[in-house]
Amino acid sequence: MSPRPVLALVAANLRRHTRDRVGLFFMVIMPFVSIAFVGMAIGNGTGRLPVGVVAHGSDPVTAALLAELDRRPDLEVTRVESAADLRSGVRSGALAAGLVVPDDPARLRLVVTEVNGSGMAARSAIDVAVGRVAAVEEATRAAVTAGATPAQAAAYVRQAQAESGRVAVTGGSAGAADPRGFAYTAPANLLLFTFINSMAVASALVESRRLGMLQRALTAPVRRASVLLGEALSRFLVALAQAVLVVVVSALAFGVTWGDPLGVAAVVVVFSLVATGAALLVGTLLNAPDQAPAVGPPLGVVLGMLGGCLWPRESSGEVINTIGHLFPHAWGMDALLTLAQPGKGLTAVLPQLAVLAGMAALLLGAALALFRRRALSAA
Repeated sequence: MSPRPVLALVAANLRRHTRDRVGLFFMVIMPFVSIAFVGMAIGNGTGRLPVGVVAHGSDPVTAALLAELDRRPDLEVTRVESAADLRSGVRSGALAAGLVVPDDPARLRLVVTEVNGSGMAARSAIDVAVGRVAAVEEATRAAVTAGATPAQAAAYVRQAQAESGRVAVTGGSAGAADPRGFAYTAPANLLLFTFINSMAVASALVESRRLGMLQRALTAPVRRASVLLGEALSRFLVALAQAVLVVVVSALAFGVTWGDPLGVAAVVVVFSLVATGAALLVGTLLNAPDQAPAVGPPLGVVLGMLGGCLWPRESSGEVINTIGHLFPHAWGMDALLTLAQPGKGLTAVLPQLAVLAGMAALLLGAALALFRRRALSAA
């Protein structure tokens, strides 16, 4: 099969896309507006949850609790003057949660919004910190009861903590928190806009069928396979260009670390194939060019919601997240967020890549079979 007809069709389609100023705006500008505003809204990208603490006491237990909270890598602890200011900060969203430490540190008061995913994550981290301090206190009290002096008890506890620190834990945690800020919104918007813009340009395929351009192309000595490949390749290149643009600009402008380049490239390519298959399928099923922008982008937004591309997945709940994994966006988010973790590479996302590849094969197979029958039957 000669590559010249394929390349000619690809070039013609790409020229038509570059003349669409609205489409270029949503491809070149809108993803980064979304990354900037949503990223600033849900955090600074460090993955640390802002927590306020009101503590006026200076007893050893309070000092130990504050030190433990400060050591938490997932918390950014801020001292607040009053409980009223603390509640105001939690209500406004400036703080994920708050902790009031009274004169009697045995009776702590937690301030958190139960329906907020970040608040629940902060509560979990605070519970861990409080639990560790309580464990130390209990161990010290037990040693004193057994006959040790307070100084000896403290020494025993410090020795036990040092020994426990030598235990190596291998493997990952299934409950690891997702990153926040730009580190979350950049992968989310890569998937969202790659899919949405691919669906939007499906109207060009409908227009080509309506005007008979594909049928006229077959009057030339061009094989049907060349026409099919040209249409698929042009849409794949649009999807790939969108994804690469988001990766490069977000890394340079927002400091996003994407992780293993080979793994990210694999996810980008496979998800672009998914978006290509969806665009071809929609463009083949519809009969009017104005139907594609009316159907494709809303469908992409809904799938993005289910896949965690519009807000942190912790806010959606288990049911929505489970339903989301019936569609490609959730698997793409799983893969990209895994690759952003230190030490994770291509092998860590092979299951997600396999699922996405299967979805791409189904969509492309169905789209090309229907496209061949509907668009080329008149030739």
